[in-house]
Amino acid sequence: MSFFTRLQSQLLPARASTKTWMFLTFALFVGVAVLAVGVYVTFVLRVQVQDARETTLRAQAERLSVAIETSEDEQEQRAIVDQASQLMGSRVAVFRDGDLLAGEPGVASFENDAEGTFHSETTYTDDEGETTFRERWGEDTARLVYVSIKRPSGYTVHISQPEPPFLALLREMQMTLIVGMIMALLMALLGSWVAASRVTAPLQAIQQTARNIIDGKYDETVRVKTRAAEIQDLARSLNRAASTFLDKINELERLTRMQSEFIGNVSHEVRNPIFSVSGYLEALGSPRLSDEQRKRYAEKGLANLQRLNTLFNDLIEIAKLEYREDLIKDEQFELSDLVAETLELLEPKAEEKGLALEASDHLIHVRGDRNRLRQVFFNLIDNAIAYTDEGTVRCRYRRRKDKVRVEIVDTGRGIPEEHRERIFDRFYRIDPDRSRKSGGTGLGLSIVRQIIQAHGEQIRVESTEGRGTRFSFELPYVPEEEVATVA
Repeated sequence: MSFFTRLQSQLLPARASTKTWMFLTFALFVGVAVLAVGVYVTFVLRVQVQDARETTLRAQAERLSVAIETSEDEQEQRAIVDQASQLMGSRVAVFRDGDLLAGEPGVASFENDAEGTFHSETTYTDDEGETTFRERWGEDTARLVYVSIKRPSGYTVHISQPEPPFLALLREMQMTLIVGMIMALLMALLGSWVAASRVTAPLQAIQQTARNIIDGKYDETVRVKTRAAEIQDLARSLNRAASTFLDKINELERLTRMQSEFIGNVSHEVRNPIFSVSGYLEALGSPRLSDEQRKRYAEKGLANLQRLNTLFNDLIEIAKLEYREDLIKDEQFELSDLVAETLELLEPKAEEKGLALEASDHLIHVRGDRNRLRQVFFNLIDNAIAYTDEGTVRCRYRRRKDKVRVEIVDTGRGIPEEHRERIFDRFYRIDPDRSRKSGGTGLGLSIVRQIIQAHGEQIRVESTEGRGTRFSFELPYVPEEEVATVA
């Protein structure tokens, strides 16, 4: 691995926390900006100022040289030097062929400075002569700038000038700006760390909640303390998603329990008739049975086979209703005829228990699948007879706006409150022993609910223990004019 690859992997790791990435991002962009400004202030601007200062001094020295060269009177030349020194606020010395012409001779001593206190020197040579710039610290720690021009005519002009106040101010501004940029960088890094903490803290809370959910704590909710709207919305969305998942998980668990119960109930309901038929067939093979015993065993075996056949038919019926909505045929029919047919089939069972069957008999037309609804009426009335020991079983109906409300009411034992929510579940029995003795499969009410729901309606149950039960549902009403049109 090369050096640059290792450096990149250390500065830009493949995996790092959000706080780290935010901090590095702020540091990169702000650091580059600070570095760029610092380089400009320290180097570019400083060089520009120095060039401007040297250009100004050189121009002053050249103008003074030209003025002296154009004058032949030494007295006038000295006057020009004195006047220039006063105007420029500088110390000036002019030499001709090495001899002092005018000004202060000490100005030229910088050429052989024994203490070596000059810290910069620049020399330029062109057609106008040789120009030298030097810079040193004065006795009062002020900067002094020297310029020397050697002219082809033999004149040499020396100018010593203190650094202008604006240059000192500019240098202080440079230092202030550099310090300010460094402080800005530090504050930006600190701010990025605080901002990253404010962002990552809610994310860490969300991450911890997700881990808790993975560990099976499905009732966990995301709680974040932040004013960031996006993170608040994210937390609310995750809470809604978790709530939805929890509902679905609970529903799946409920369905799994129901499936286990269903499989257990089916196996139990199937096993009992099979064992009974097997026992009766084995008994029929015995030569010691009388004709009467053979007949009784054969009848019981056939009854169990019939019970088994009914069970399979009911299961097939439920499966059809669940997965084939097109099995419901929409048609108009007269309701009292259907009720009369059902009561005629169940009247012998009611007479055997000494129960009275009553029903509404006024004409009214409804819309639905007549054959399927016959099964609904049969199952509900048969169930009412099975759980009523004395009294009456009534089937009544009446119009309610655009619906016909149907009620099956009995005076039986009633349904305890803890059983009412489950009576429509498959194989669920309030009294298992009583149902098995009567030959029921435990699927009758489940089939009723499937048929009613396939019609787009709901079946309801109301019951009081010791006083009876009422099942009710609604069917679409068909007005007489529409019946006449169909006819």
